[in-house]
Amino acid sequence: MLSAAWLPSPVLLSLRPSLIRAFHHSFSSSSPSSLYYLSRFRLTHQLISFTHLPVSSHHHHPLSNFSSVPSMGMAGHCSLHARASLSTGSNSGGGREILVQHLLVKEDDLNLLSELQKRVARGEDLSDLAVEYSICPSKEGGGMLGWVRKGQMVPEFEEAAFSAPLNKVVKCKTQFGWHLLQVLSEREELLLQEIQPEELHAKLQDPVFLEEAQLIDVREPEEVSLASVAGFEVLPLQQFGDWGPKITTMFDVDKDIYVLCHHGVRSLQAAKWLQTQGFKRVFNVAGGIHAYAVKADPSIPTY
Repeated sequence: MLSAAWLPSPVLLSLRPSLIRAFHHSFSSSSPSSLYYLSRFRLTHQLISFTHLPVSSHHHHPLSNFSSVPSMGMAGHCSLHARASLSTGSNSGGGREILVQHLLVKEDDLNLLSELQKRVARGEDLSDLAVEYSICPSKEGGGMLGWVRKGQMVPEFEEAAFSAPLNKVVKCKTQFGWHLLQVLSEREELLLQEIQPEELHAKLQDPVFLEEAQLIDVREPEEVSLASVAGFEVLPLQQFGDWGPKITTMFDVDKDIYVLCHHGVRSLQAAKWLQTQGFKRVFNVAGGIHAYAVKADPSIPTY
C-alpha cells in the first residue's frame, strides 16, 4: 500500500480542497478554466489506483469517469487527452515539454495588466501575483499549468509559451483575455508506447536485447507462479510502497523499460507512473501475459 508520508509534494498539493473545487468549474469554450492543466490530479488518480481505493465516478465535474489528462483543445474546449504519446511499435519521435505558470486578466483590464508587468519587472514573483489577481482557477496553485506539450493549449498561448526564453515573463492575448506567462523548465517529451506480444517475443530472442532490457512484471507472486516470461523482474503493485521510492535507483530512466501484467491494464497504470518518475521510453505489453501466451508463446499457460 502507498504510504501517505511518501507521496510527492505535487500529489499532496493536488489534494488541497481549493484545487479540487476548481475541478467543478464549467469547462466551456468561453471560460478561462479551460486553460487549467490538471496534470497533478491525474498523477493523484493513478497513484490512488495502485492502492485499490475507490475513485468515485458519479461526481458531476469534467473529470468524472476520466482516464487521462484534461487539456485544452485547439478551439479552447476542455477535452480528455493522455499527456503521454501512445503509439504501437517503435517510435523515434520526441518533442519538447515545458513547465508553465501564468496569470490571466480580462481583455479590457489594461491598466491592471500594465501594473502587473511593472511589478514583475521590479522582481515580484509571478506566482504570487497570480494568486492575488488571476481570474483563472489555476490561481489556487500560483498559476501553475504543469508540464505541457504542443497541441494542448490554444494556438496563441502555445506560440508564446514555446517561443518564450526560459524564466522570462512574456505576455500574450487569447480569447480568454491577457496572459502573463513564464516557462520555468523544459524537458524532452516523454513517450508511452505499446508493444505487441509478437514483437516483444522476437526481441527476447536477441541476447543483446536481453542484456540491455529493463523488464518489469507488476503482477502478484501467486499470478507469476502460474505463468511468467523469463527475464522480467517481479514488482507487485501491492508492494508498491516498498519499491516505488527506489525505482530510479533500480532502473535507468534513459533506457527503454517494458511493463507486463495479466491483460495490460495494471501495466498501463504502472507505465504512466514510471513516466512521472522521469522514464523517457516506456513500453506497455499489449494484452499482457495472456496475449503473449496466445499470440507469441503457447508454451506459457493461460489463467
